[in-house]
Amino acid sequence: MTDRYETPLSSRYASDYMLRLFSADTRYQTWRKLWTALAREEMKLGLPITQAQVDELEAHQTDIDYECVRQREKEVRHDVMAHVYAYGKAAPSAAGIIHLGATSCYVTDNADLILYRDALRYLREELIGALDNLAKFAEQYRDTPALGYTHYQPAQPVTIGKRATLWMQDFWTDLREVDFALENIRFLGCRGTTGTEASFLDLFDGDGEKIDAMNRALAEDFGFTECFDVCGQTYPRKTDSRILNALSSIAQSACRMATDIRLLQHDRQVEEPFEKNQIGSSAMAYKRNPMRCERICSLARYLMADALNAPLTASAQWMERTLDDSANRRISIPEGFLCADAILRLVKNVTDGLHVNEKIVEKTLREYLPFSATENLLMEAVKRGGDRQELHEIIRRCSMEATARMKDGGECDLLARLAEEKQFGLTKAEMEALLDPKLYTGRCGEQVTRFLAKIKPLLAGAEKRADSIEL
Repeated sequence: MTDRYETPLSSRYASDYMLRLFSADTRYQTWRKLWTALAREEMKLGLPITQAQVDELEAHQTDIDYECVRQREKEVRHDVMAHVYAYGKAAPSAAGIIHLGATSCYVTDNADLILYRDALRYLREELIGALDNLAKFAEQYRDTPALGYTHYQPAQPVTIGKRATLWMQDFWTDLREVDFALENIRFLGCRGTTGTEASFLDLFDGDGEKIDAMNRALAEDFGFTECFDVCGQTYPRKTDSRILNALSSIAQSACRMATDIRLLQHDRQVEEPFEKNQIGSSAMAYKRNPMRCERICSLARYLMADALNAPLTASAQWMERTLDDSANRRISIPEGFLCADAILRLVKNVTDGLHVNEKIVEKTLREYLPFSATENLLMEAVKRGGDRQELHEIIRRCSMEATARMKDGGECDLLARLAEEKQFGLTKAEMEALLDPKLYTGRCGEQVTRFLAKIKPLLAGAEKRADSIEL
């Protein structure tokens, strides 16, 4: 145990990949890679930088002397310049050309963009993994009738597989949000203190083509196809807003699904995974709490609230730069990614082991099926010569009486009551013959099949791709 505060996202919830990605070491090594790339491209464009200097920078991208950085930052009160100093100590022949023409945001903002892009790619595969689990579940229970709910009151039957596609559709929407964020991430490049590139006009003797070539090359070096068209000192903070919105969207979908499962687990219809030796309660040994889904909902609330930070920051950027974004972004965006990662890990775990108690599902449905079947019973009675309006009133009155009996602890006797009504014209046995649950689920099975066919290409190779992701 440590005597310093440690965020639960790192100690309990997030994946090793995401923790490494947002670690200080990854961030500062990325800074050094950016400085090396800048020196290399400046050398190619004719600035007085040698291959030996570039090689020395490249050789010392990972051996960061953090004690040297700490001491220097204590003196100069500037984190980037402290790292420039430490890098120069490690690569003395290149000390004089590190950060040439750049401002701090060249490394801070471009590194952030690289990390956010890689994090979004990782979460994308996690989303696909969750969808893949749900697709298998939906296929397995495509035609399994279950009681439907509106307002959390018993309603027309659905199938368990169809309900799973509702969750899937939400996550599919999130996937498109993530893709949109990825498609619209641009590289900042090296644009100078106010985005005018004035320092590079001086370095390249007024040759704007060389500046454009440098920024194109830097973007390509780090896997980007283009830079932002215009910028101030930083990249547009609207990008952060778009990213956290996508993460919030994931949280919303996960919370909705987890809440459904919690409600269904209360009725013992569907249950999240429960380990052989798992303890549900320290006091109530019989308890089987939906703790994974509860945790999803808990983390989701945090992430949805956290996402508000980005629009507040984006709306408060003054002219070409203001530093009131920095402290907020250092916390809100990495924590947002770690939280989204934690949520999706839980979602994958839950969806990989959902258990359906089919006998309970059937019993619950059977209890309310006579009410769900009343429209069909009404049509059958009309076919036998009954008056539709009179029959409707009989059903309404008998339904209220049967419901009152159930509320008093009795069983549903709706069919018996209807059979006693001579005007209804159907015996109890005839009505029971019309109570096959599959007659009342509409096109659920077909809808599941069509939906799964639509997203099948997306899920191809999902497990293999997820296993291959490395930092």
